Amino acid sequence: MVTNQDDRAPRKKLGARHKARRRAVDLLFEAEARGVTDLPGLIAERTELAAGDESMPPVSGYTETLVTGVGVDRTQLDSVIGSHLQQWTLQRLPAVDRAILRVAVWELFNAADVPPAVAVDEAVELAKELSTDESPSYINGVLGRIATLAPQVRAAAAATSQRAASGPEPA
Repeated sequence: MVTNQDDRAPRKKLGARHKARRRAVDLLFEAEARGVTDLPGLIAERTELAAGDESMPPVSGYTETLVTGVGVDRTQLDSVIGSHLQQWTLQRLPAVDRAILRVAVWELFNAADVPPAVAVDEAVELAKELSTDESPSYINGVLGRIATLAPQVRAAAAATSQRAASGPEPA
């Protein structure tokens, strides 16, 4: 079937952050599939490969931030995600959905420059691109529930870093 230009839905222009998120999901998916736990090593490997092969996209700084952040906080992220799933366990979800959820929840809790609605929308878009037909709505529901926690988690993190910056309390 041939469609003309007018029949096509407008395509959303993919920004640098969207591409970085997608690359982070790809790397996290790969790491899980291969059983790789050294995420900084995987990033270094991919950076080196990209430098020698112009057909491979470079690893952006934001991709590195996401992958590293998910790696450091994975236990907490998985606990939060698992407690907000309905009728599923984290291990029963498709691996790509786990990667998408981990990136999105990390952003919800840690990326102060990313509004929660943007983190959720980006995750849904990635699910549309990369996963099953049911995944976008399921991910949207899970993240909608988790997003209500984001302000408290961000405030607690800010208070903790403020206390750490001010030094130890007098005894």
